[in-house]
Amino acid sequence: MNYEFFIAKRIIGSKAYKSSISAPIIKIGIAAIAIGIVVMMIAIATGIGLQHKIRDKVVAFNGHITITNYDSNSSQENIVPISKDQEFYPEFKNVEGISHVQAVAAKFGVIRTKTDFEGVYLKGVGADYNWNYFKEFLLEGKLPDYTGKRNEEVLISQFLANRLKLKLNETFQMVFPKDDPEKLPNIITYHIVGIYNSGFQDFDANYIVGDIRHLQRINRWKDNQIGNFEVFIDNYNEIERKGIEIYQNIPSVLNAETITNKYASIFDWIQIFDKNIYGIIGIMILVAGINMITALLVLILERTQMIGILKAIGSNNWSIRKLFLYNASYLILLGLLWGNIIGLGLIFAQKYFKLFPLDPSVYYVTEVPIYVNLGYIISLNIGTLLLCLLMLLIPSYIITKISPVKAIRFE
Repeated sequence: MNYEFFIAKRIIGSKAYKSSISAPIIKIGIAAIAIGIVVMMIAIATGIGLQHKIRDKVVAFNGHITITNYDSNSSQENIVPISKDQEFYPEFKNVEGISHVQAVAAKFGVIRTKTDFEGVYLKGVGADYNWNYFKEFLLEGKLPDYTGKRNEEVLISQFLANRLKLKLNETFQMVFPKDDPEKLPNIITYHIVGIYNSGFQDFDANYIVGDIRHLQRINRWKDNQIGNFEVFIDNYNEIERKGIEIYQNIPSVLNAETITNKYASIFDWIQIFDKNIYGIIGIMILVAGINMITALLVLILERTQMIGILKAIGSNNWSIRKLFLYNASYLILLGLLWGNIIGLGLIFAQKYFKLFPLDPSVYYVTEVPIYVNLGYIISLNIGTLLLCLLMLLIPSYIITKISPVKAIRFE
């Protein structure tokens, strides 16, 4: 029998232990562990959640990797067309891990209503467009259908709809100016079939989604000419490597750019969240560890006579240290239990009830996003337990300095 565990269990279960002088300090130690795990869980869930949410919104409008012409055009509008007759379209067989390739185009125009006007880009998409991301953004109506004949269905953001006082199923005119100012512009009357809100105001304020065949007609492109390709990959963590592989497997007249390079400022900003998460975890584990060290020292001081008796009957120092580490492990596990209950309760409350909103103009999301993964929860609990126990090994060394004779006489 593990007698150290047996004695520790008896101590924990005794009434004297629960009403001892050390009881308040022990409760503070348990509370510190619980608060620490709550803060760490929330920091990870919200930090990673915000990263994923912002990343997915950028991907929704651009794909993971964009294949464009080499030109000096710095605007979002496509000037020189690309032929769809490429080896990598519609399936990129030369590079593994590519889930989808779609052909799109963009052109600047002015939305004109009876009372307002707004300059935006029409993003032209076709039958191959991946609507999976926009399904989550859709607030009203339906997604446009471009699998049949050319049509005037468009998807507009809630931001633009409110700004221009437009509603679902209404129509508006969009004016596309020509390069020659003496020529009359192209005017198309569009029908709003869906209203979306990505929460990413930089995109919502500048893009509507329509049929690419209108842009091909306006630009006098052929049916097989488009503005650029958007490539989606299976694993975001491989985006840089896949970007290089794609670049090496496309014609020399084309360029491949990842969204991490195209929107470097956004992705540099969200990478800072990792440092914040690590900092919070380090601080909370340190605080919890210090509180547990204090509780352990009080427990040792309170049980000095017992330590002396155990040494007198032949117990070695490591055996007695194990006894107190078992005791401390129980307190840490108790703190972790309460911390997990409270932390997971708050996380799921935010996930399903959206209790805490955010300013989309600053954070690109309308509420605090939550990322829940069993792996990081288990790792966080195991890591906290092990690190706290490692921190307790040093103060438990004080037991080796206790003399049996003095300890038995200790009052």
